[in-house]
Amino acid sequence: MDAGKRSAFSRVAWYNALYMVQFDTTYDADRLDEIRRAEEESLLKQLAAQYGLQYINLPGITISPEALMTIPEEEARGAMAAAFERNRKKLNLAIRNPNRPETKALISKLEQAGFTITLYLTATADLEHAWQRYEDQKHTVAVKRGVLDINPDVIDSLMQSFKDQEDVREHITNIRTVNSARRVSETLESIFAGALALRASDVHIEPEDTNIRLRYRLDGVLHDIIDLERGIYERLISRLKLLAGMRLNVTDEAQDGRFSFTIGEQAVEVRASDIPGAAGESMVMRLLDPSIASFKFANLGLNDVMKNVMLEELARPNGLIVTTGPTGSGKTTALYAFLQQVHTSDRKIITIEDPVEYKLDDIVQTQVSDDYTFASGLRAVLRQDPDVIMVGEIRDREVAETALHAAQTGHLVFSTLHTNSAVGAFPRLIDLGVDSRTMGSSVNIVLGQRLVRKLCEHCKENYSASEEETKSIERALHGHPKPPPMQKPYTLYRAMGCNHCNETGFKGRQGIYEAVRMDPQVEEAVIRDPREHVIAEAAAHQAIPTMVHDGIEKVLNGVTSLPELERVVDISNQRREIKTETAAEGEVDIADHIV
Repeated sequence: MDAGKRSAFSRVAWYNALYMVQFDTTYDADRLDEIRRAEEESLLKQLAAQYGLQYINLPGITISPEALMTIPEEEARGAMAAAFERNRKKLNLAIRNPNRPETKALISKLEQAGFTITLYLTATADLEHAWQRYEDQKHTVAVKRGVLDINPDVIDSLMQSFKDQEDVREHITNIRTVNSARRVSETLESIFAGALALRASDVHIEPEDTNIRLRYRLDGVLHDIIDLERGIYERLISRLKLLAGMRLNVTDEAQDGRFSFTIGEQAVEVRASDIPGAAGESMVMRLLDPSIASFKFANLGLNDVMKNVMLEELARPNGLIVTTGPTGSGKTTALYAFLQQVHTSDRKIITIEDPVEYKLDDIVQTQVSDDYTFASGLRAVLRQDPDVIMVGEIRDREVAETALHAAQTGHLVFSTLHTNSAVGAFPRLIDLGVDSRTMGSSVNIVLGQRLVRKLCEHCKENYSASEEETKSIERALHGHPKPPPMQKPYTLYRAMGCNHCNETGFKGRQGIYEAVRMDPQVEEAVIRDPREHVIAEAAAHQAIPTMVHDGIEKVLNGVTSLPELERVVDISNQRREIKTETAAEGEVDIADHIV
C-alpha cells in the first residue's frame, strides 16, 4: 500500500474510531449546569442589590404550604414566582425577574386582593424546587379538599371547652368511637386545641413498641396526655409532614419544617422536628408564642442589681453581650427583650437565627441555611452597615472570632452560648479557639440564666420553713452581696393545685439570673488562669447575685417553691475552701466554683 492510501486509511480509521467510542459526558453536563447555576446566582445577587431586594435560597428554607397555595401552580409558573411564607395578609414572594410582565400582573393581582408583598429574587432552579411542592398538595385532594387547612373555628371552640388535661384526654378518646372520614383532622385539631388551651410550649408524639405517647410540655415539664392508636398515628405523621413542608417519602432521616394557622387574631407558628426511631418517626412541635416577639425588658423579672447592670450595658454603643444556659432556659426570650430595649428609629438591627422564631417589626431578620451559615451570614451582615447584630448561637471558632471582631469595630452584638454558668462562658470561648487576650476589648457582659415555674397565685399555700429548709436557705444565701432582710422562721410557699393551674400548682415561668461584667480584674483572670472558680473570685467585687442567690430571693418572695428551685439549680454547691498539705507542693488552696 502506497503512502497516500495508507494516509487515507488512517484518517478513515480515526474517524470510525472516534464515532464508535461512547464518551461519558454526564460529568461534563453536570459540571456545566453547576457553573450556570453559580453564574445565575451571582448575577441575581448583584441585581438584588440594585433593585433594593434580598436574594433568597429557597431550598434552604421551609416553604409554607399555606403560602404556596395562595397562588395556583400554573399562574406561579407563568409569572416565574413562588410564595414561600404567609402571615395573614403578609406574603413573601420569590421571583426571577421583577420586570417580567406576568410577574408584575401577579403582584398587582395579589395587592388588589389585600396582600402586602415582600419581594425576594431567586434562581430558576430554586423556583423549580418550590413548584415541586405543589405535587404534595395534590395528593391531599383525594381525602378532602383543603385537607392541609386546620379549621381554626373548630380549634377555637375546643379551646373554650378544654379546662384541663382530662378534658383533652376524654375528647380524643371519644373521637376513636366515631367512624368519620375526618378522624385524622379531628384528632389533629384536638391536639392543637388542647396544647393552646393548656398553654403548652411543645407537643411530643413518641412511638414505642406497644403504644404511641402524646405528651405536652407545660411550664417546662412533660406531661403524658394519652396513648394514640398505631393506625391513626401513621396518618397523623403524614399529615403533619405535609403541613410542615417535609418530604413524605423520607422516613430514615431527620427533617425540620414549620407551618402556621390563625386562631381569632392570634397567628400560631409551629416549628416541627421529625426524627427516625426503632418504633417509627418521632415528631416534636414547638408552639411559638407570638407575644414573646413584643416581650419587654421590664417583664424579664430581673432583680434590682441585674436590672441596673443590664440597663448600663445596653446603653453602650458596642461590645458583645452573651446569654448562657441550656436549651429551654429562656435565652431567646431575653435576647428579644434586649433587642426591643435598644431598638430606635436611627439604629439598624440585623439578626441571624436558626430558625427565625418570632417576627419583629422594623428589624431585618435572616435565617441560616446550607449556604448561609452563622459564620458566612455574620460576614455578610457586617457589610450591611448594621448598628446592632444578633447571632442566634456561637457554635464554633469562626463565629466566635467574627462576633468578637464585630464587637471591637463599633457594633453592639448579642449572642448565646451553651454553658452551665456565666463564668463558664470564658473557658468555653477559649476552648473554641478564641484568644483570651482579645476578650477584654470585646466582651461587655455574660449572663447565666434558668427558668423556674411560678407558683399559682390562686392556690399557693404559705408555711414556716423546717429546720432543714432553713439551713439550706442560709447556706445558699452565704456570700450574697446584699442578702434580703428576712426574719426567722422563714415563710415559704408550696404548690397545691387548682382549676386555674391544671392541678399542677404552677402557672407560667420566671427567669433567675447571674452575670459577670468584663473589667480589669476579670480580664486579668481570663488571661492568667481561666478556670471558672478563679474568674468567679475575680468578679466577686462586682456584687452581682448568683443564680442561686436570685432563686432563693424569689423563693422567699413567694414567686416559686424551694423544691422547684432545687429542681433547676444545685443550691448546695456553694463556694468553699479546702486546704491540703503535700510534701512536694506545700499548702494548696482548692476552691470549688459556683454552678
